[in-house]
Amino acid sequence: MLRQTLLALSRNLKFRDLMVALPATRAVVDRFVAGQDWEQALPRVKALVERGLSATVDVLGEDTTDLAQAEHMVGEYSTLLDSLAAEGLADRVEVSIKPTALGLGLPDGPAVALANARLIVQRAAQIGTTVTVDMEDHGTTETTIALVEALRADAPDVGCVLQSSLKRTELDCARLDGPRSRTRLCKGAYASPAEVAYTDRRDVDINYVRCLRALMRGQGRPLVATHDPNLIEIAQELASRCGRSQADFEFQMLYGIRTLEQERLADLGHTVRVYVPFGPDWYGYFVRRLAERPANLVFFLRSFLGRK
Repeated sequence: MLRQTLLALSRNLKFRDLMVALPATRAVVDRFVAGQDWEQALPRVKALVERGLSATVDVLGEDTTDLAQAEHMVGEYSTLLDSLAAEGLADRVEVSIKPTALGLGLPDGPAVALANARLIVQRAAQIGTTVTVDMEDHGTTETTIALVEALRADAPDVGCVLQSSLKRTELDCARLDGPRSRTRLCKGAYASPAEVAYTDRRDVDINYVRCLRALMRGQGRPLVATHDPNLIEIAQELASRCGRSQADFEFQMLYGIRTLEQERLADLGHTVRVYVPFGPDWYGYFVRRLAERPANLVFFLRSFLGRK
């Protein structure tokens, strides 16, 4: 119930305005969001790389309402990619993009988002890095997968995020598998109806394992996005059973969550990629992080009340 309430609040504009206006909120948000702009986020990304981690960087923003906003987002990613090249980080840092930030919800949205995404993918290829397409609300799943399929016609290594909370995902794992493909499997942080999604956490976890087994048996590179200790252990076992070395898959975790575990896995020789979001449009992302784990909410409340 609490999780569903928080997910509903992630799209509540009045609650957003209240949260954004509270001075105490910003200090807590800094745990999960790397900065208001790339200038603030860059030193944090460098620090991750210096600790032996990789990163995927997301310019926060979704549900773009006009073409100018979508074009502005392309410009933000172009600047980001230019900076990665100049800093010598392209071999360790990629970018994540959201279709709705690139215009998916606009008139003729799929074509607009595809054109904008292609510009980012082409620039990423020029500097020697990759792009992963984030998955959003369940209503955009099919159009997002179609977008990835179109991008892969020219760039087979474009990644796609799939959510084990959705009942369709095991089939989507097979659909998106192929040589050089990259699939990030997460549990999912959006509210979805029971007709299309599992509502019990145990069912979500069981489907995660089914989907992960399919990815480990496939031709592509599984991107295991979880903080769950049990799923991390299962991923290592499945990789071993499927004949995959540590170089044939990677773990992915969120910025600010289970940092010691990130470093532990990296010390064992695993590739660990940290999802690093930045930007002023942090509200929806932040509230979804609170919904994912009770510990995140407890941390927020204690910090908000001035307790350590």
